[in-house]
This record gives sequence, structure tokens and C-alpha cells, in this order.
Amino acid sequence: MIQVICREETYIYNAYHMTKAFYPSAEVVSRIEEKASNYVTVMVDGEMAAAVSERELAKGPSGKVSSVYEAGIGEKKHQTDLALYGQLKAKTGRTLSWGILMGVRPTKLAMQKRREGMSPEEFLRWFQENYLVSREKSVLAWQIASKEKELLDRLDTKDGYSLYVGIPFCPTVCAYCSFSSGELSAWRERIDDYLKALCNELAFIARTSEGKRLNTIYIGGGTPTTLSEAQLERLLTCIDLNFSREHLLEYTVEAGRPDTVTAGKLAVLKGHGITRISINPQTMQQQTLDRIGRKHTVEEVKNAFFLAREMGFDDINMDLIMGLPGETVREAKDTLRQIEELSPDNLTVHSLAIKRAAKMTEEEIKNAECIGDMIKEAAGAAGRMGMSPYYLYRQKNIAGNFENVGYAKVDKAGIYNILIMEEKQSIVACGAGSVSKRVYPDGRIERSENVKDVALYIQKIDEMIERKRKLLTDF
Repeated sequence: MIQVICREETYIYNAYHMTKAFYPSAEVVSRIEEKASNYVTVMVDGEMAAAVSERELAKGPSGKVSSVYEAGIGEKKHQTDLALYGQLKAKTGRTLSWGILMGVRPTKLAMQKRREGMSPEEFLRWFQENYLVSREKSVLAWQIASKEKELLDRLDTKDGYSLYVGIPFCPTVCAYCSFSSGELSAWRERIDDYLKALCNELAFIARTSEGKRLNTIYIGGGTPTTLSEAQLERLLTCIDLNFSREHLLEYTVEAGRPDTVTAGKLAVLKGHGITRISINPQTMQQQTLDRIGRKHTVEEVKNAFFLAREMGFDDINMDLIMGLPGETVREAKDTLRQIEELSPDNLTVHSLAIKRAAKMTEEEIKNAECIGDMIKEAAGAAGRMGMSPYYLYRQKNIAGNFENVGYAKVDKAGIYNILIMEEKQSIVACGAGSVSKRVYPDGRIERSENVKDVALYIQKIDEMIERKRKLLTDF
């Protein structure tokens, strides 16, 4: 048991997640004690492992007066993070590849410094000194920021927007999943009701967004191809009737579970002009698929991929998760070998993250220390397939404090994925559990959330629409 004790709430997030990163397999709890003698204290099995006091705030990770502290980048909180990192590093003998960065969008800093005119070498030095990020990850952040800028320049950030459509159903719920998805067996009789509510919301969005330029559409979930052919046809026809494609750059549908992919469904997608699909194995190890509840075979992954290719889909993404229970670098290399034989157009490599809502527990994760090697193997495989990294994000409780990276072949990068990370364009989202984000010209962002529960979404669709009316006033 590890306890993280903070004097103020402002320190809790980074202190908890940094401690968790240094002790990935341990149970970590945090609390606030306003009268605590230290700003942050970390107790490991009843013994003090780190203590950041008032005096420590003048010191950096080396224990000497810090030369890396820079006014305006977090001040006292930043110094606290540096001091805590130094003590935990000394205690464990480990380093974190992303240093003291605990947020989900590290490339935002690279993008900001790029806009300010910083050269690559200046950025690398600044990033490593101020945030203790490894040179390898600093280079990756700069490389991705450059690619993101190139793609974002194609978008209309003033009058444009993107549309997200959520389908919260899956054949089964995977053990690691925390999304608001329901098993098809439990909701089969309500799907048509769900689509009716969803189409009402879509029609409202179309009316409200008249005059705006729709740049990307992303239908995610869940697993959208859990829908029947007729239901897919109904949904896509609704979108066709309500939205113009005059300015559309990308149209993605997740076909993530290969056991939901059929020739008939792919024909529906093709007939409605879908430009990009995802067929996501997560791993090509049958024993692991069985363990995590995927309920499909490796052969079904390959069959679905080849079927999509035969039907003319030339922009296919595949997702992999590094660090799944029971897997080592050997299994990861074998999975990557099989993916290379398929040669998809995009490859998204995730580091396993365990959320509170997932069935899988942290006790099942025994291999966090080798995820870094798995990620390096994945980067090498992506390079051999002619892919380069184009977007990156991190999650809470991500094993080993690593990251998720999207790789793509030339002209195959997923624009919507970048929008989610950089928040430069409004995303209007519909469906249960979806979150709309309106981005204002001054950079301010306002959000509107839909309820996660499918039955409540159906029941309260008028309330969901009213929420959007408030968000999209004068849109």
C-alpha cells in the first residue's frame, strides 16, 4: 500500500500519477491533509519514500538548487513536481520517459513552442531541462507536432467543425474497457429506439450548423458495425440527408471487432462513401484474446482485413495494445510480425491503461516494465511498413507512464484523431456518453455532455438536444 498525502488539492493529481508511474504494480491512494508538514509526502508500506517540504521547493531533482525552474510554467507546483520526481527516482532507481509530465496531451507544449518560433534543438533542450522528458520522447513530441501542424493547416478552424456519432454497443465488453458500451445481447431490442433518438439529435445538429463547413465525420463507439446492415443503412442515410459533404476531408467508421464485419456491412459503408475504417485486433495472440473477452479469433481479424481490402477500402487502421496480461516482448513481436504481413495504412499503438470502470484489475498487470521495449518494437514495425508517427496522447493510469501513438503511411493520417488532441476545431458529438466541444476564436473551450446510460439517453433525448442548443447558440 502506498499513500500520497498532499497539503493542497492542487498537488494531488500530479503527485498521485507520478507515484503510480514509479510504482506501476502497487495500490496507490491519495488524500489531502491541510495541516501536513510537507507539501507532498509519499509513504510506502508505512515508511517515508519522499517528502517535499518548503525548503525542497528551492531544489531540483538533483537535490541541488535547481537551474531548470522557469517562472511562469507552474511556479511552486512545477518545483514540487521536480522535487518529488528527484526523490522517487533516487528511491526506486527508475526514470520516467515523460519526466514530470502527467497530462494527456504532451505534444501541445511542442506545438506551442513551434508556433513561438523555437528551433528543434532549442525545444529539445527546453523540454528535457524543464520537464525531465527523455531525448527520445522529446524528439517524438517535436516530430508529431510538426506533422499535426501540416494536417491542421488543411482544416477550416474558423467556420469548420467535425461531427462525432457514438454507437455504444459491442458484441462483448473487453476486460480492459471503461467506455460506456453495452453488450449487444442486453440492448438488441432497444437499438432501433436508440437510432431514432440519435437521428433526432443529428437533424438538430444539422439545422444548428447550417452555414458551417463540415470537415470530418467519425462514427465510433462501442462498435458501430455491431449494428445490422439495415440499421447501418438507416444511420448513414440519416447523415447523408442532413449534412453536406462539400467540405468533407475524412469519413471514418470503426469496424473495431472483426467478428462484426461482413461483406454486406462493408458494402453499406462503401455505398455511403466511408473513406476510412478501423479493424482492431488489439493483439494477434489467441490466448490473450480469450483472456480479455474479445470472443473472436486471430483468423477472423485477417479475414475481415482481407475482405475490406477486396471491397476497395484503401485506408484501414488497426489498433494494438501493449502490456496486455500474460504478454511479453516475445508475444508483442509476434503480433507485430502478423500485422506487418497485413500492412494496414494506419497503426495505433496503445499502452495498456486500467480504469476504475474496467473489469481487469491492476493486479493482473505484471509486465509494465517491458512495455517500453514493446513500444520500441512497434515503432520499428511501423517504420518498416512505411509509416511515421502523426499523433500522440496519454491516459490516466497508463502502465509504465508511456503513451499511445498513431502511425500512418503517406496521406493516410487520421485528421479527426489530431483534432481530439489539439482542440483547434469544434467537435459536435451525438449519442450516449458523447462530449461536444465548442472551440471559440480566442481559444476558449466549452463542453456539453450527453448522459452515458443508453436508456436514459433515449428517454431524455429532448434534454440532450436542449443542452446542445445552449452550447451552439450563434454557432
